Amino acid sequence: MFITSKLLAFLTQPLAWVALLITAAVCCVRTRPVWGSRFGWTALVLLLALGWEPLPDALLRQLEKQYPALNPDLAAPPYAGLVVLGGALEPAYVWTTPGQSALNDAAERMTEVLPLLRKQPSLLVLFTGGEGELFGGDLSEAEQAKRFFISQGVAPGQLLLESASRTTYENALLSKHVPGVDVSRPWLVVTSAWHMPRAMASFRKVGWNVTAYPVDFRAGEHTPWSQYNMDEGVRKWRIALHELFGMLAYRLSGRA
Repeated sequence: MFITSKLLAFLTQPLAWVALLITAAVCCVRTRPVWGSRFGWTALVLLLALGWEPLPDALLRQLEKQYPALNPDLAAPPYAGLVVLGGALEPAYVWTTPGQSALNDAAERMTEVLPLLRKQPSLLVLFTGGEGELFGGDLSEAEQAKRFFISQGVAPGQLLLESASRTTYENALLSKHVPGVDVSRPWLVVTSAWHMPRAMASFRKVGWNVTAYPVDFRAGEHTPWSQYNMDEGVRKWRIALHELFGMLAYRLSGRA
């Protein structure tokens, strides 16, 4: 399943489609020049269209609206703790500066935990994430998360770590068996808002009593029609397509 998820991640990258179209254009330029021209123009139009953000934002917005933001005051019932999903940490090879953490653009998965702990200091923090890279290093996401949280003043005894999972479904399944975890008690799942539908489906599938605490919102309430940024647009398309195809794959495989 992990290898399949990595192949899916490649196929849901819009720039990979552009590259395939350009490759087809180059291959056809001599033998089938008409088709070569069509492939080339299609690649150019697609590349330019990817930067128009209202389209990917519309897809992300539909994902993010499924689980609205939760009141940070954490009304009853009392929660056992927070299940923090990996995905906010840079690969292990980036963690080379002593005493410093390396977070990526989903950093809210980590940073938004800290205000919650200040409001509810009795909460446990269960971080779930192993090595997310196909050819990973020696430093798992869980170990990186431990370093981050301890550096932010979280007590080591408050942390629970699951370091073997490499997919969202494995996050849910393997975290059940971490010592100190009781899945019958209510837990908050902390992950990106656009990732929350797949995460909640996976956790409920394996028997967790969970409530969504979405962070890292990307689409907002409305995107101006003039919003254009090729780099950001490509990133949003990749996220949206990965989640939509991922949710479909989970449903077809019975994991959600």
